[in-house]
Amino acid sequence: MAGEALAAARAGEDAVAVDLVTGYLSGSPEGNEEIRELVLLLFAECSSMVGALGSGGATPVKMQVFDEEGREVQIDDADPPVRTAIRALLAEVHGDQDAASEQIEIALANGAPQELATVVLQALRWTLKLAIECETRDLPVASWITASLDDQP
Repeated sequence: MAGEALAAARAGEDAVAVDLVTGYLSGSPEGNEEIRELVLLLFAECSSMVGALGSGGATPVKMQVFDEEGREVQIDDADPPVRTAIRALLAEVHGDQDAASEQIEIALANGAPQELATVVLQALRWTLKLAIECETRDLPVASWITASLDDQP
């Protein structure tokens, strides 16, 4: 499912990508747990790719947040679901899977459906961007991610 969601996001079909994750999984009895696991999988893959890019890459990886007008904003000034996604990713990058999981739990427990959709979409977009950059630099990318990228024209 993660691969299908990545392929949809790559094709610019954000709503389809989010629905693949949240729509399908939220209908199951373990929906929130499955959504949490899928988002954590995406962040874990992002973390691996950030590590690969940072360890041998000529350019360090930098986290930036932009508002609707394209201006950079501080992480603490970003919309709550974007802050949640950033904090989860940073926790994962720093090897703190428990903190990453806690951030996703907060989004699942307290966030409105649109906020959860924003977290899912951020995870998908970052996974795509990092995978494309890793492929460009001939760095390793998980095979399931590569397969979802190869499905696109």
